[in-house]
Amino acid sequence: MHIVPLGCKHKRKDSQMTDWFLTKYPFKNKPFLHQAAYLQRFWEHDVSAIFAEMGTGKSFMLINNAAMLYDKGRIDAILVIAPKGVYRNWYTSEIPKHLPDHIPKRMACWNPTPKRKEKEELDYVFSQTDDLKILVMNVEAFSTDKGVQFAKRFLNATQAMMIVDESTTIKNPTAKRTKSLVKVGRGARYRRIATGSPVTKSPLDLYSQCEFLSEDCLDAASYYAFQARYAVTQERHLASHSFKQIVGYRRLDELQEKLGQFSFRVTKEECLDLPDKIYTVRHVELSDEQAKAYSQMKSMALAQLGGGLVSTNNALTQLMRLHQIVCGHTRLDDGREVELPNNRVKELMSVLEESSGKAIIWANYRHDIEAIKLAIQKVYGMNSVAAYYGETEAEDRSRIVEDFQNPDSELRFFVGQPRTGGYGLTLTAANLVIYFSNSFDLEVRLQSEDRAHRIGQTSKVTYVDLLTPGTVDEHIVKALRSKINIASQVLGEEFKQWLI
Repeated sequence: MHIVPLGCKHKRKDSQMTDWFLTKYPFKNKPFLHQAAYLQRFWEHDVSAIFAEMGTGKSFMLINNAAMLYDKGRIDAILVIAPKGVYRNWYTSEIPKHLPDHIPKRMACWNPTPKRKEKEELDYVFSQTDDLKILVMNVEAFSTDKGVQFAKRFLNATQAMMIVDESTTIKNPTAKRTKSLVKVGRGARYRRIATGSPVTKSPLDLYSQCEFLSEDCLDAASYYAFQARYAVTQERHLASHSFKQIVGYRRLDELQEKLGQFSFRVTKEECLDLPDKIYTVRHVELSDEQAKAYSQMKSMALAQLGGGLVSTNNALTQLMRLHQIVCGHTRLDDGREVELPNNRVKELMSVLEESSGKAIIWANYRHDIEAIKLAIQKVYGMNSVAAYYGETEAEDRSRIVEDFQNPDSELRFFVGQPRTGGYGLTLTAANLVIYFSNSFDLEVRLQSEDRAHRIGQTSKVTYVDLLTPGTVDEHIVKALRSKINIASQVLGEEFKQWLI
């Protein structure tokens, strides 16, 4: 592997040349002011970090940064690393949407057991051509030898920019994937990290993320040296053992100054030219158990369609059953509800970890609401979350809304059923709205969106849909985003197209 020595103390390039390049550059989409500001400052730097709130367009900045370097002959490849819920979105949406049209490309998405077309694409990114070669991998692959070796091979064969999206996934310095990524990353010519908030629990979260960029970024020889400088510890005794416990932090101004040399921080409030509503998706893969149950239910629905047995109500019932399986539960013939192993709550928690401030989480099913509340309580505490749905007592409802709107309250997460809480309530304390599972009713969706986006809201609002590609989930979100009422869509051939 070719090791490229990098440092954060990158000499600032001639500003006139940079300004000229930015004003003349053929962007596919016009950059917002903050995006242009990042590119103007960092596009030529060996390493940089983007700490930007969800919905501010981090992928635009990174893709166009890589495009500029490609046009200048500095790189011929990009390696994008992102969590499971995000990485395929880079391949299917972000890169096609933002990469300038004049750049020829070859793209591949990592799969440890690729199908024929996927294998061909993975082979093509090693071709000796002038195309920009783009490989997208999930961060979990770096816990496996197969994934690590493939990434090494790609970097050895190219001059690449390596991007770690949602870089808090490598905040644990002892995790195998963190160690692997840091080591593999030394083979990249340029390195970038991006996340909403680099510090989820403690300033020590920064170390591994910045170590991936360069050992010079934080001037710390090791994690323990970094901890010794910035953490305050006290010796504790437990039975016959003693250990050092972190009780606080120090020199944070110094740490902030170091970060400022190589990082770009922006919040939605600072992005005055952003639209008021920002929409994004997070992909959730089916578990094996879900995939099996979904396939069986889909076959049953298609058989009924073939027999001409589907009325509107019947179609909606079939749709709901398929949707419930995607969400991680199903109802047996005897009425019992059974939970299926699933990744949906885990993906939700990943979104919450990247965010700061209050959030609304809408879920269509009672089972979802209870599972979400329990998961949040385990991580953020008993008083951090409240559920608002059909079974919530009347006297509790006004208290929940009042607490949520109170900036001094511990209540950070409002988990609600959109048909119950989606009408009339003011929930402007949140500028993040997550749809764990959607209602099929367009009016319910629109009303629930407006709980946060109404008079009293002073921020841009980001809406995140969790969805499973290739299932009815994807059709539901697409229909609602297009302002189509699903009840009028799922008839006969239209419903069949949703299933095929």
